[in-house]
Amino acid sequence: MSGEIKINNYNDDGREFIQGIFYKDQSFGEPPLFLNQKYPASAVAVEEALVLCLPKSDFMKLLDENPAVSIRIIENLAQRLYYKSVMAAEMSTQEPEHRVLKLIDHGIAYFNFKKDENGYLINFTRQQIGDLTGLRVETVIRTIKTLEKKGVLKIINRKVYR
Repeated sequence: MSGEIKINNYNDDGREFIQGIFYKDQSFGEPPLFLNQKYPASAVAVEEALVLCLPKSDFMKLLDENPAVSIRIIENLAQRLYYKSVMAAEMSTQEPEHRVLKLIDHGIAYFNFKKDENGYLINFTRQQIGDLTGLRVETVIRTIKTLEKKGVLKIINRKVYR
């Protein structure tokens, strides 16, 4: 309903991997409801948040009785699956600059980043960018500075713009 939630898990070395970040009016946690499985990651409030939780029976009833809601859930799941497919390929084959730009452009398209006279404000921390792309935060910082020098990104008051 409001706030910011990240879905994450950790590898055996204790390194965090962010599966996704969700904002006001976005849903998360649906896949296990269809599979009768426990969710394979944790949900963490990044900032104060109000989250609406539906029991599985209520969720299924909502879908049965509201085809438009069912379509929106399917579209949402398809978008997340598409993003994971694209990022999996990026993380295994692409250079850091390409990974960071792919994530930022995806964020502009799907997270409704605000645009002002400087461009789109990228509402991810450097750590979140690293956790979403499989890069270390130090690499993200260097990459963002390189992209700024190339004129692809702007850094204004420590905030990143595209």
